Amino acid sequence: MTPSYAGADTTVLIPGFVAGNGHNGLMPPSAAQPQVVAHRGASFEKAEHTLGAYVKALDAGAQGLECDVRLTADGHLVCVHDRDLRRTAARKGLVSTSNLEDLEALDFASWKNPWADLDDEAPDRDARLDGVLTLRKLLEAVADYDRRVEVAIETKHPTRYGGLVERRVVDLLHDFGWVEPSNGEPSPARVMSFSHAALQRTERLAPGVRLVQLIERPSYWPLLGRAMGADWVVGPGIELLTKHPRLAERMVASGHDVHVWTVNSEAELRRCQVLGVQAIITDRPAYMLELLGK
Repeated sequence: MTPSYAGADTTVLIPGFVAGNGHNGLMPPSAAQPQVVAHRGASFEKAEHTLGAYVKALDAGAQGLECDVRLTADGHLVCVHDRDLRRTAARKGLVSTSNLEDLEALDFASWKNPWADLDDEAPDRDARLDGVLTLRKLLEAVADYDRRVEVAIETKHPTRYGGLVERRVVDLLHDFGWVEPSNGEPSPARVMSFSHAALQRTERLAPGVRLVQLIERPSYWPLLGRAMGADWVVGPGIELLTKHPRLAERMVASGHDVHVWTVNSEAELRRCQVLGVQAIITDRPAYMLELLGK
């Protein structure tokens, strides 16, 4: 998913809002309290997809963590959004043609704060927190945390490895016992993708894992809305919901839960609350939780 970094928050009048309650003079009546999911970790403050970003999100109280996964040449699932390494590791090359050992030698954090070396008070780099993160390590952090945390795993397509990505994700979820409900609770993991075929593969491999059909264009909804499974979640972007309010209402009325990405401003959060969505995916989990009074 593509982050939308919001600038200064401004007061926006949205139908259904009433004055008061201390939130810039606006508060939706009977507002929904969506689950707050950290998009690539607390990626507004820390380098995305690093363990440091996820620890920051957990410490802020995020109820869920979102990650993108890609498969390395030697078969490891790593949390990296882009197919190439230029943006986040300042190197030429593809994730899919690199071995995990190659990626572990790279710095995946300096791009976020390129002037850190000039700051005498900046903490020393910790490779455990700033290096490439495998999905296994992320799930271990979630499993070991002292409260329930959910994880939303997005598989990226197209990829040279095709359906092997979903098979490896499901194999890993099996290792954690997260493919079926346990002790009366559903699996803390869900799988997301813009690829309908990828979600169908996941459903065949692990029927107990919840699925999220990501949607970025309004023209896709008529077809995907009919093709989705009855218990699938619909995952539109906030820009789509903002530009197409009637479509947003139809999605909410469809009977599917709605998880929205990437919600970074108060106006965007309040829009989601008015709609009654079940989860928001955000680069700014601490800020969203503060606005929600959590």
